[in-house]
Amino acid sequence: MEILYLLIPLSVVLVFLIGAAFWWSLRSGQFDDLEGPGHRLLMDDDKAREQEPENGKPEER
Repeated sequence: MEILYLLIPLSVVLVFLIGAAFWWSLRSGQFDDLEGPGHRLLMDDDKAREQEPENGKPEER
């Protein structure tokens, strides 16, 4: 029974820490664009192919 005197305040502190971390992530924009990175990954990058020479090897500089 004495362990409850430790576990209850510890769980309340843990809830506040998790709530503070979630609030910080919302305020810093972590959840603003959830689908954009997935769409950018699948989009074809035609500009990179236009810059390659005809032989398919990158130019040496």
